[in-house]
Amino acid sequence: MKRWLILEDGTLFEGEGFGAEVNVYGEIVFTTSMTGYQETITDQSFNGQIITFTYPMVGNYGVNRDDYESIAPTCKGVVVKEHARVASNWRKQLTLDEFLKRKNIPGIAGIDTRALTRKIRQFGTMKASIVDANDEFAHAFDQLKAAVLPTNQVAQVSTSKPYPSPGTGRNIVVIDFGLKHSILRELSQRNCNLTILPYNTTAQEILDLAPDGVMLTNGPGDPKSLPEAIKMIQEIQGKVPIFGICLGHQLFALANGADTYKMKFGHRGLNHPVREIATGRIDFTSQNHGFAVAEASIDQEKLIITHVEVNDGTIEGVRHRRYPAFSVQYHPDAAPGPHDGVHLFDEFLEMIDAWKEQN
Repeated sequence: MKRWLILEDGTLFEGEGFGAEVNVYGEIVFTTSMTGYQETITDQSFNGQIITFTYPMVGNYGVNRDDYESIAPTCKGVVVKEHARVASNWRKQLTLDEFLKRKNIPGIAGIDTRALTRKIRQFGTMKASIVDANDEFAHAFDQLKAAVLPTNQVAQVSTSKPYPSPGTGRNIVVIDFGLKHSILRELSQRNCNLTILPYNTTAQEILDLAPDGVMLTNGPGDPKSLPEAIKMIQEIQGKVPIFGICLGHQLFALANGADTYKMKFGHRGLNHPVREIATGRIDFTSQNHGFAVAEASIDQEKLIITHVEVNDGTIEGVRHRRYPAFSVQYHPDAAPGPHDGVHLFDEFLEMIDAWKEQN
């Protein structure tokens, strides 16, 4: 079935539809990941976005039960150069086409993804829609221009009720802003006893659980749209160790007086080099974010910059000068991607142990 990809600036791409046969609109972004399309599509940080894969073929190994980052993905659509109709892998349970149909997510193939990516890099992310090619273009374009993108994205993807992931080790509270399952996996592998809480949990409700540490997870959207989370962080820091990832990193920075800004086209992929300032160590990292912390806004009396992106110099990590708290912009849990940054989970637990000895 012929389908159109329409951009906010009026650009039209024609391709073949796969997945769900629904018309959608959202913010179009691109990812440079060469593998891990299942983890990417099920990452809730892509809430409301149409994902363009720069890798030329997607779907060749299908979808399996082990690689979900969430069970109910909320991305709006998938754009590929070539969709592999035949999938072969010993773990395969579904083809990508079958999976997208079940999740009501449309895909479009046969798109010149190199040209599309160049346009996004030149002009920035923008609204886009995937519609049937037999629709009237003028009407579809007018609908796209009139579409308003949601701002309550975290509320759409965060758990609505607390739930446990039992363990026998340190007691960790995980604040779910749209978490990836791989974060829970890394903490569980370290025998942590996890309690996952909604994004709007108050500081007192967290402290009442007497946690050894608090994890602030990844998630979608603008961090400034979560003033209640910023207030919560301000009230718990200094009382319990904190580790923030991605959106959690941005919220931690905002809670300490820094500012954030929307990037032109963001960082999305598995190949982003990050330098640790103290050691010069370079880690290749998995990233997925459209906002970043503004370097000039960082209060040097509160926060220390610990990591920077090698390619464009953006802030990739900060640590509090007085409190046991740090955060990184990238995903040390990877999934998909390199595991260079996985040691940060161990550093978090070591920080917890040191804090407990002092108090």
